[in-house]
Parts: sequence; C-alpha cells; structure tokens
Amino acid sequence: METQTVIYDQVHPARLDWSYVVKKGQTLKIVDLGGNQAVDFLVYNADDTSERYSAPDTIRNQGNIFVTTGSQLISNDLNVMMTVLNDTCGRHDTSGGACSCESNSVRFGLDKKYQHACVENFLGAAIKHGMGKRDIVSNINFFMNVPVSPDGTLEIVDGISDPGSVVELRAEINCLVLISNCPQMNNPCNGYNPTPIRLIISEAS
Repeated sequence: METQTVIYDQVHPARLDWSYVVKKGQTLKIVDLGGNQAVDFLVYNADDTSERYSAPDTIRNQGNIFVTTGSQLISNDLNVMMTVLNDTCGRHDTSGGACSCESNSVRFGLDKKYQHACVENFLGAAIKHGMGKRDIVSNINFFMNVPVSPDGTLEIVDGISDPGSVVELRAEINCLVLISNCPQMNNPCNGYNPTPIRLIISEAS
C-alpha cells in the first residue's frame, strides 16, 4: 500500500482566502471542522493559468450537476485537472456561484453591499498569482447545499455537512487552487456563522 506523507496541514480561519500549488499526484483534503461551512473553490493549471476549471464541461462530462466521489474536474481545454477521491458529505454544488458585494446588496439590502464576499476573496488570491477579475470563473461550492427544484429554481438552504466532513482531491496536473472560506452571514450556506476549515496536502513517499 502506498504511503502518504503530509507536506501541509493548517487550520484556515473563517472568511479568508487561500491559495496553493498542489502538484501532480498530490492530494488536497478539505475538512469542514464545524459543519455547514461553504468552501468556494477554483482551480487553474499552475503552468498556464489560461487553462482553468470549467463548470459546464465538468457537468457535461459526468452527467450530474453535483460533485462527489469519482467526479473529475474538467478544464476549459477538456483536460482532467483533479479527481475527487473521497467525499463524506455526499454532494457539492457547481451552480450557485460565489457571493459578491453586488449580490449581497441585491439579495440582502444595500446596507450589506460592503460586507466581505467570496468574489473579493478570489480576487485577493488571484492577484498574488498575476491574475485579475477576468480570470474568476464559475466555481465549486464544497459543502454547500443548493438543491434544484423541478422548475429549475436554485435554493440555498441549510447545509448537509456534519462537523469533520471531508472532501479529498488528487491533482492530475500541477494545480493552482484558490479557496474562499465563505464569509457569507446572510443566508444558510454557513449556518449564518462562518467557521474555520482544515487544509491538508499529502504526497506519495
């Protein structure tokens, strides 16, 4: 049996952004420590960031709008970027997108516009890697519960992830991962109380 060596293991605070290059063959484990905490997620080819996660191609490839064990994250060049090896939550959203200051103001009132949001987190992380707003595409929301009604309506409702829920992904290429540990306080995606997550990167030894 292949032995795995942990090369990164940190608790990441609520509301903040994170970025890291997960090299080909390494695994990234995201742990929802408190339960019901949305983790907004983007991935790019670390060697050419013009290649990045594509929600439409990922959905079409697997014939499912939700991501779970066995799902492959497909790029805009139709390459497999990451594979979901393990998922104790059951499903993860690919349709709800990232909250922004603009959506906060539309959904929750103008007084909420200047609350921090995932788009701003993504931008803060992207800038560190020479990217900008044009590089922010539709994202995955790990641990976020967005059921779709028969008429196609999306709903953001109470999460289905328990404390300690895990999703583990293997990088199939060198991957630049951007995360926003969602700061949203106005809908149930975080139980109205954003909490920390744990991020663990391992490699074969």
